[in-house]
Amino acid sequence: MSIKILIADKLAPEGATYLKGQPEVEVIENTGLAGDELVRAIAEVDGVIVRSAVKLPQDVLDQAFKSDECHLKGIARAGVGVDNIDLETATKYGVAVMNSASASTITTAELAFALMISLARNVASSNAVFRDGGWDRSEYVGVQLAGRTLGIVGMGRIGQAMARRAIAFGMEVIGFDPFMKESTALDGNVRMLETFDELISQVDIVSFHVPKTEQTDGMLGSTQFAKAKDGLLVINAARGGIVNEEALVEALDSGKCAGAAVDVYHSEPPVDDHPFRSHPKVLATPHLGASTVEAQEAVAVNACASLLRYLRGEGLESAVNAGGLDLELNGRQRTYVELATRMILLLGTVANIQNTKEVHVELCGKATAGKGDTIARYALVALLQQCCDEPVSIINVSAIARELGVSATHDVGPADAIDAITIRTKGEHEHTIEGTVHADGMPRITNIEGRQIDMVPSGHMITLFNNNKPGMVGKVGEVLGEASLNIDEMIIGKADDQDMAMMIIKVSQSPSEEILGTLGSLDGVSKVASVQVT
Repeated sequence: MSIKILIADKLAPEGATYLKGQPEVEVIENTGLAGDELVRAIAEVDGVIVRSAVKLPQDVLDQAFKSDECHLKGIARAGVGVDNIDLETATKYGVAVMNSASASTITTAELAFALMISLARNVASSNAVFRDGGWDRSEYVGVQLAGRTLGIVGMGRIGQAMARRAIAFGMEVIGFDPFMKESTALDGNVRMLETFDELISQVDIVSFHVPKTEQTDGMLGSTQFAKAKDGLLVINAARGGIVNEEALVEALDSGKCAGAAVDVYHSEPPVDDHPFRSHPKVLATPHLGASTVEAQEAVAVNACASLLRYLRGEGLESAVNAGGLDLELNGRQRTYVELATRMILLLGTVANIQNTKEVHVELCGKATAGKGDTIARYALVALLQQCCDEPVSIINVSAIARELGVSATHDVGPADAIDAITIRTKGEHEHTIEGTVHADGMPRITNIEGRQIDMVPSGHMITLFNNNKPGMVGKVGEVLGEASLNIDEMIIGKADDQDMAMMIIKVSQSPSEEILGTLGSLDGVSKVASVQVT
């Protein structure tokens, strides 16, 4: 089965070239879509790649998922911000949203650093005067960076890259990042502060490298400017709105802020009469953070590769709505995910999955060490997909479980034990299934409902409970033979302390309801069900 990916925005051609070179990938390049055309297009594909021009707000995603055929699983943003994608709605539908922040790290840091140098030395303003015939050098006396204190807000990849360059220029660097608890960063070269207010009061220059969130929106405003040193220089190449634009203009006019270099705006592009366009103390660029040849190629390929990896089930990187999930799995660990999914499907033929209230997954052995939570979540996905009509994925499975009142837990057994997985469900009754992956890499069921078996769950299967007495295998075989249904494999499972035996029969094609009804009417048969495992 091919994976269909829509490139909905203009990308560097290397992105599409990468995808087209991958086996079983169908690439659809259709840029500039909006409205109903966009809704129909995303409803027909597995993944979408956008930049900033195409918007995927709540109404577009809602309309797409009204279609029973919609199977959208991932959205990749070729760039850093995801302001054009409604994350809450995407998460609700189980759609992973990822960006390619790492691909433009160096480029964005270099721009921020270039803006800082240009602002400190009045490069842009003096150049404009020179081109207009002027030469008044005394009007453009700048400040030296060496010895100045730079405050970096956000010590992620870009913030760290900025810090390294500032340290090389002889600057003192201090940082603030609410997600970092350490007192220093970069081998002790950056002193970390606990609050932004503490930072803003100590720095000569402040540079922002954080996403726009409720916590960062307007974080540098009038209150913070009042706490800053006179002559502060402000650099914002992160997201518009992090620096309150009105407060910044007031600080510039009052002299509290000596200058600002801005690459991003509250609304883009800013209106023609926006004060930044004419203010003599503002160095403004048109959102050039990732605008290098190298970055454009890198973000395009990175977005395409990340999306394809996720759609292939090979892991999820740079996701912005995955809640810190560790989805990077090696080949053997992915086999355990596949095993867990098949175990749940088979268990659904003997248990009333719809009434499940508790799910417990236990993993043992080295193969799944450190990945217990991830594999347990995939098992929960497989179970909840049988319980509700909403799309369920690793992204929204925990939220849906809470809505349905399903308690999900997992345990990790000894790492030196034999590799194995056990899944227990509890609703009206308790049910148990066990499995493992042998050296041949094939997922196997080893026990179901207390019955020892050894089988690879695959293809069309019939499960049947019957009285543990002679002749039952013949009766079942006769029914299937009369229906011209070939038996590929038959596994008999029974326990010494149980009167009921269990047959798992692999057949050549899906059995009809009539065949299942005939099997169920046999004397001694108590339950019959079928499942297809692909």
